Order: sequence, then C-alpha cells, then structure tokens
Amino acid sequence: MSAFQRRLSATALIAATLALTACAGPGAGASAERSAPSTVSIDNCGFPLVVAAAPKRVVTIKSTSTEMLLALGLQDRIVGTAFADGPVPRQWAKAAAGLPALSDGVPSEEALLALHPDFVYAGWESNVSAQGAGDRTSLQSLGVASYVSPAACKEPAFEPKRLRFADIYREIRQVGRIFDVDTSKLIAEQEREVASVRPLAEKVTALWYSSGTDAPYVGADTGAPALIMRTVGLTNVAADIKDTWATMSWEAVAASDPDVIVLIDASWNTAEQKIRALQDNPATSGLRAVRDQRFVVVPFAASQAGVRTAPETIELSDALAALGYAR
Repeated sequence: MSAFQRRLSATALIAATLALTACAGPGAGASAERSAPSTVSIDNCGFPLVVAAAPKRVVTIKSTSTEMLLALGLQDRIVGTAFADGPVPRQWAKAAAGLPALSDGVPSEEALLALHPDFVYAGWESNVSAQGAGDRTSLQSLGVASYVSPAACKEPAFEPKRLRFADIYREIRQVGRIFDVDTSKLIAEQEREVASVRPLAEKVTALWYSSGTDAPYVGADTGAPALIMRTVGLTNVAADIKDTWATMSWEAVAASDPDVIVLIDASWNTAEQKIRALQDNPATSGLRAVRDQRFVVVPFAASQAGVRTAPETIELSDALAALGYAR
C-alpha cells in the first residue's frame, strides 16, 4: 500500500470513529444557537486531518496552542496542558486558572491517552511523533485527532516560506472551524494591533538571540522573530539565513556588530545569563549593543508564532522607543 493510500485509510478510519462520537454541546466561545458543524477536513503539515464534531476533550502541548484556545474562550475544552514555555500572559491568566498540567515536557502517549482526549493541539510537529506524545496516525486510529500549528510545519512543501501575519490569522480561522467558534473578533483585534505599530524611522540592525553559548541560536529570516523584526522596522543581521531559527557563529555576530540585541528570556536560559555571557565573551564584549546595554527582552513563549505575536510586536516597538529610537 502506498503512503498516500495509507493516509486515505487513516482518514477514513478517523472519520468513521468521530462520526460515532456524541456531538459536543456549546462551550465557552461557542453559541448555543449554532447548528452542529459539518465535517472539517484540513491538510495540516501534509497530514489529512478530519474532524466530524467539535472536540470536547483537548490536550494542548506548548504555550502557543494553550493560549490560542484561551484567546478563543475555549478553556472549558482543555483537559490537560503540557510543555509550557512560560507563564500565561495576564490577559488570559484568569481563564487559565485551574487548567491541569499534564507534564513539564512532552507527555508520553500513555499519559496522554489516560486523559481520554479526542483532540491534541501541538505547537511543534515533533510533539506528536513516535518520540513524543504519539504518532499522528496511531493517535488517529485510537480516535484522537491532532493539529499542529502550521507555522511549525517542517517539511519543505508545507513550511511557511516566510511567515506573515496572514499565516497566523489562517491558523486562527482553522482552529475556529475545528471548534465551531467565531474568530472574527480575535482576528480584527490582532489586525488593529499590527496596524498600530509604527516602524522605526532609521535603520537599526538587530540580533535575535535565543540560546547557545558555544554558538548562538538566533532568529533567522522566515519565522516569527523575523516577522516581528520586519514589522517594527529592525534589520535582522541573520536575514541571509533562510530558516526560522539557525545557529550563527560568534565571529559572524561580531562582524555584524548589531545596534540592538533581542534577548529571549526562558527559565532554562534567562536574559540575565545571556547578558553575562555576552559581556564575558571576548568576541562579543566589544559590540556596541553590549557596551551600551542596548538589550530588549522577549519571553520565550512570545517568540513562537501564535496569538502573542501581534501584541509582542507592539511590546518590542515600545521597548525600542524606550531605548531612544524614533518611530
């Protein structure tokens, strides 16, 4: 049997399984007047996702997926969260209160299935693999549909060539279709936030430094960091690397001598630790941004594409203004 035929067989199986599942009643974010949704079919990172009824029991893996459902008022559908990248932002903290944390990292398939989910929403493709919470086809055969944030697709045919806000809005709409909720208000709010950003009035170069000491892992040209930097008017010193994230040499960083360094703050590698490393490294201690303390801090969870991308763009724009750059 060909790979295509196997996918078709898996698709038919999940459609049949989900068709036998009792339809969910309207939860938070859904209207009681809405009629039962028709079957939703989506090509998700090359995987044929079929959902016959709005999911009722969802496990979210990574902050981006949890926050997407919170932003759409779907917290009552979440039966477990996993692999959080940091605290939930203030605007969704109340909705997130009491959500059960399944694991600090990617849960095992056994732990996942113990919650009897009908849907898994993953921030990274690797979250739903044989090495993660379970292979998508295997989960599907057990009646558990799965969806991966499209910005995280890694196959060349499905990976965004260069992330745009339109891609994020498309994900919001797809999630709305799956859960049968209206997404127009959230998208309109995000569009207003992006439209309010005034790009810098001068050329300012920047390095988006996520992690790494022997060599820095940086935001390259195609992912969320690049989108945020383009929107605020920063010139990315790693723009010649056609990838979402990439390893860059300290020699290349020193040669670029960026005006500003965007530091990702994570519990496992804080912004303060990165600053000390930059100051102690002979290759970077003389950089203008290091000498003049021209650092901007971004939470790790906000560096991933999702509903935090638009508000984080505003945060970064305001932080640059606080450093004295004109807009």
